[in-house]
Amino acid sequence: MIVIDVHVHAIEKLEQWMPWTHELFRKFNPQLYEDFEAHMCTEGMLRMLDEAGVSYAVVLAEECPGVSGYTSNEFVARLCGESSGRLIPFASFNPNKVEDPAAKLEELVTELGMRGLKLLPSYNHFYPNDPKLYPMYERAVELGIPVMFHTGSSIFKGTKLKYADPIHLDDLAVDFPDLIIIQAHGGRGFWYDEAVFLTRIHQNVFIDISGLPPQNLLKYFPDLERFCDKFLFGSDWPAAIISKNIKELLKLPISKEAKEKILGKNALKVLNINA
Repeated sequence: MIVIDVHVHAIEKLEQWMPWTHELFRKFNPQLYEDFEAHMCTEGMLRMLDEAGVSYAVVLAEECPGVSGYTSNEFVARLCGESSGRLIPFASFNPNKVEDPAAKLEELVTELGMRGLKLLPSYNHFYPNDPKLYPMYERAVELGIPVMFHTGSSIFKGTKLKYADPIHLDDLAVDFPDLIIIQAHGGRGFWYDEAVFLTRIHQNVFIDISGLPPQNLLKYFPDLERFCDKFLFGSDWPAAIISKNIKELLKLPISKEAKEKILGKNALKVLNINA
């Protein structure tokens, strides 16, 4: 069974992340702080994947200083560049602070080798369907990369939840049918049903289950097996233990075929991995 984690955070420097973010990470992953350098390097991340039985992982940059934290695209590109393709770099930036988001995205893909884009509307305070961002989505389609959006709740200070409603992604799914859209956290808290409905009516929309206790997935998504083609495994490491989440997912009373799709087969297609 191939396992792909589509939601792993990189931490470039401890001081670049907010105290409340560290509080969350320490709760779930205290060993990270016992030897930070050994964990937050290519060798350390690959060792962690091997121990968890994970073949590939998407590693996320983040540009949300003051809300969650900051990890540069350059750091993520370097981290993933020495992994023989097992660590897949996703870029991130605040489109409010970029004069030409489409050009910025192309630069990150062509010069740094980023293979996807992660956006955090509720942290950076913008609506995903703002027409000003449409050239960026057009460029993502041209470049053949997926775009991941943080959806749903967050406990971090400075978050504005109105921007995290998955319904804003409906416009994008209609206007850009060839754009692969990933709803990180599946509309956590408020909008589980909404997130699932978007996957039902749009072929190009998916859910990653990062940040959700796997043992509760059937409570959040009662039709998980029925729509298993649209779910992707994500851990939200270091705010989770990857191996533990995999074990909990494998205990769910759903078919082996559904588990295989969620844990890895769906991500092979979404990330265009030839394994």
